[in-house]
Amino acid sequence: MTRVISDSPIDGDDVVLLAVPASGAYLGVLRTATAGLAARLQFTLDEIEDLRIAVDEACAMLLAAADLPPGEEIELSCRFTVTEDALTVETTVPAASARMPLPAGESFAWQVLSALADEVHAKASNGWASIRLTKRRPGPR
Repeated sequence: MTRVISDSPIDGDDVVLLAVPASGAYLGVLRTATAGLAARLQFTLDEIEDLRIAVDEACAMLLAAADLPPGEEIELSCRFTVTEDALTVETTVPAASARMPLPAGESFAWQVLSALADEVHAKASNGWASIRLTKRRPGPR
């Protein structure tokens, strides 16, 4: 079940937090949210598609790293922060802290993310893995 956890401004920023079951079947919801929020910042159609692909790729990496306990559903959370000049998307899943589940900086998947977003950060600690993408608002057109 998809649910919107928050849709409230924090320090002047618009923040939307979506949580979906940790399954590839729900990535379309996150891609659609990404496109809608990027459109608010007047990204071009190509930039919106780049962000959709980047969010999809980041989520796929995290799903591969997620701990899926038998018979228990976990959630993939996605926090969208819309500022005056950027859209930041942070995706998070529970992950084993004993292994490094995220790709190395030289991997193909990481190169794709780096090409599609202005900033890309990943971390795995305390039983969680997350990837944060930031795309800056385009200048005057």
